[in-house]
Amino acid sequence: MPLVFSYGTLQQERVQLSTFGRLLTGQEDELVGFEPSLVKNEDPEAVARTGKTHHANVTFNGRDDSRVSGTAFEITDAELAAADRYERVDGYRRIAARLASGKQTWVYIDARSAPAAS
Repeated sequence: MPLVFSYGTLQQERVQLSTFGRLLTGQEDELVGFEPSLVKNEDPEAVARTGKTHHANVTFNGRDDSRVSGTAFEITDAELAAADRYERVDGYRRIAARLASGKQTWVYIDARSAPAAS
């Protein structure tokens, strides 16, 4: 089963229930080489659903001392597709990343700062 790392609204119970139909279980972890940022939410439905006018986001900077705290959730492939629909916000991009724990995960980041593919 894939992991998805959340540093924002996917950690909220109401968002999990509306997106996945269940509450997720996960473990606290850190995303290395990124720093927190915000993106204005231009989607009125998303503002209504989350109650937030800005989305938490992360920007890649590649520095080992930069970390973003959050939760790594184990989800199914179908739930990953649901997360893609939920995170359809302009400016977001799903990438593979490694967490401080060494686990491989998917994470949604600021597309403008995505690291070059290796």
